[in-house]
Amino acid sequence: MHTETTRMRNVAIVAHVDHGKTSLVDQLLRQSGLFRDNEQVNERAMDSNDLERERGITILAKTTSIPYKDYRINLVDTPGHADFSGEVERIVKMVDGVLLVVDAFEGVMPQTRFVLEKALSAGLVPVVVVNKMDRPNARPLEVIDEVLDLLIDLGANEEQLEFPVVYTSAIQGTATNDPAVPGENMVPLFEAIIDHIPEPDVDPTGPLQWQVTMLDYNDYLGRIGIGRIARGVLRQGETVALIQRDGTVVQRRIVKLFAHQGLRRIEVESATAGDIVAVAGIPEIMVGETVADVNVPEALPLLRIDEPTLEMTFRVNDSPFAGQDGTHVTSRKLRERLFQELESDVSLRVEETEDADVFLVASRGELHLSILIETMRREGYELAVSRPHVILREENGRKLEPIEEFVADVPSDAVGSIIEALGYRKGEMVNLQPSEQGDMTRLVFHVPTRGLIGFRTEFLTLTKGYGTMHHRFHEYGEWRGAVTTRRQGVLVSMDTGDATAYSLGNLEDRGTMFVTPGTPVYEGMIVGEHTRENDLTVNVTKAKHQSNVRSATKDETVRLKAARTLSLEESMTYIEDDELCEITPHAIRLRKRILNKSERERAQKKKRQD
Repeated sequence: MHTETTRMRNVAIVAHVDHGKTSLVDQLLRQSGLFRDNEQVNERAMDSNDLERERGITILAKTTSIPYKDYRINLVDTPGHADFSGEVERIVKMVDGVLLVVDAFEGVMPQTRFVLEKALSAGLVPVVVVNKMDRPNARPLEVIDEVLDLLIDLGANEEQLEFPVVYTSAIQGTATNDPAVPGENMVPLFEAIIDHIPEPDVDPTGPLQWQVTMLDYNDYLGRIGIGRIARGVLRQGETVALIQRDGTVVQRRIVKLFAHQGLRRIEVESATAGDIVAVAGIPEIMVGETVADVNVPEALPLLRIDEPTLEMTFRVNDSPFAGQDGTHVTSRKLRERLFQELESDVSLRVEETEDADVFLVASRGELHLSILIETMRREGYELAVSRPHVILREENGRKLEPIEEFVADVPSDAVGSIIEALGYRKGEMVNLQPSEQGDMTRLVFHVPTRGLIGFRTEFLTLTKGYGTMHHRFHEYGEWRGAVTTRRQGVLVSMDTGDATAYSLGNLEDRGTMFVTPGTPVYEGMIVGEHTRENDLTVNVTKAKHQSNVRSATKDETVRLKAARTLSLEESMTYIEDDELCEITPHAIRLRKRILNKSERERAQKKKRQD
């Protein structure tokens, strides 16, 4: 007899960034018969957030439920970036197997390793999906060997090494068990999931136990907990025991209970063990806590939440242009928004400081922080942020700092310059492996986290855009001393007004400009990078003196070099400790903390004396 549990499969889908896992889920949704023939389905339907769509990355783990024959497959899409590693670690606790998606050309990449390591150590069974078989240079058999080597390397057991392989093309919507035979549809992948992923190992008849693995937030329902029922039945409206992280037990009522159907959440009366559900009505619920039967309040083991490694200050924008662009500009609004983010993001920490206008925000990495900032500016917030700093630890009187494992594939002619650049940043080489073709080399380094802040831009320049780099937290290690990152000073505006082509033309030999003619600037704003190591105060608003001899239109013929445009991540990591990055809905500006030149000089003099 088939119970509800035997007809259920919970599976996480893991892959390196851009290997096509989200597109694969699209095809499974389309071919499951879940959508009407005339229903409009977005591309990359799982990436619901605007930023995810633009960057082509998955930031938040999401659950979808796909019907196949009379089975229900709960698929959890996981982020590939190490900044979101906290999400991945918790997801493996909700599922019984993992779809490992690997690009048929690129093969095994560093981030694949990171997510897979978590899945294997949790005892999950892998199904290997070699995707992008439509690529002309696909090399599926070599890629399978790479996967096997990786699994052995990660200490996979015999059962995990007996993995089935499905060859797919997400773009064409086809899957096959034999790379020589083209597929027709996704049926071989559905069958592999049903046959090889075990049913949930749960007890549907015992007293209730359900653990929160992820958080969501909704303006109407407040905080929503998502997780898998480990034992018993969860019912809407019932009173339950919430066992908090510190062991305290409080009684709460399940106000709303949701199950997943395709991409939607549907309200249900009850759900049984093994199912992944969302619960609303427990305002203080946190990741890792257990909801249990009131009469048998037994807690499941707590889930570990990754500690943040980077912190930066968020402050009210106090530049001369403050309030011109955004709708949310006060410290009250900024505080509300940051604390609201904590409702759903467990990897984030927000602390108030002695200054009511300044907040200390800690997270897992630059990408994590920049996505929060980008989301806020789109919502109409104005703020200023400082350069990110690593969070240090003291242990037995020793100063420890976070060290990252850095893996890069670079063109062979760029190896020397990358090694030199990482040397400045206190990197230690662990491995150097040329590819068989000899045109690319894989470098592995252990580098302090602070040495990698802002390194991506320099890396892309040194490899002429052909290199790929990835890094993940390795350990807390000995403090490695001063790190050299930015070696140039900046050009700082001495005046407020609009930049003129005349001034910018005269300053071109002094450095690279960040502003174009007509850009509004203010005193203390950074307008370019100096060619030397010191900062230089310049006038970019000076107009050409007009006389009756020269025509006033002569100015328009000035030919300027293209200004350098910095992205949000580049701006955040470009600034030094005495500088800020001002962010508004329509502008990103770099500025000195102290805008006035003479006040700045006094502060520097005092600092040297101290």
